[in-house]
Amino acid sequence: MAKDTAKAVKKPAKNKDKDKKKSNGKKFTQFFKDLRSEIKKVVWPSKKQIKNNTLVVLGFMAVTAVFIWILDFVFTTLMNLVLG
Repeated sequence: MAKDTAKAVKKPAKNKDKDKKKSNGKKFTQFFKDLRSEIKKVVWPSKKQIKNNTLVVLGFMAVTAVFIWILDFVFTTLMNLVLG
């Protein structure tokens, strides 16, 4: 009984090559239409926000660099004491 319903549900295979060749141009144009509509939805940051975010990143990088420099100095000093 299950085999009979499985056969009834199957659909005949379509000729994919013809459909693919015809729809490539449509897919290409549809992609760019969708891309354009999505770009319109993006909320771009203001120049002030960009400057603030850049300063925050640069500040964080400076603090991290100093922290790593201190760790390097401490470990180098300890290694010199241990090894002689």
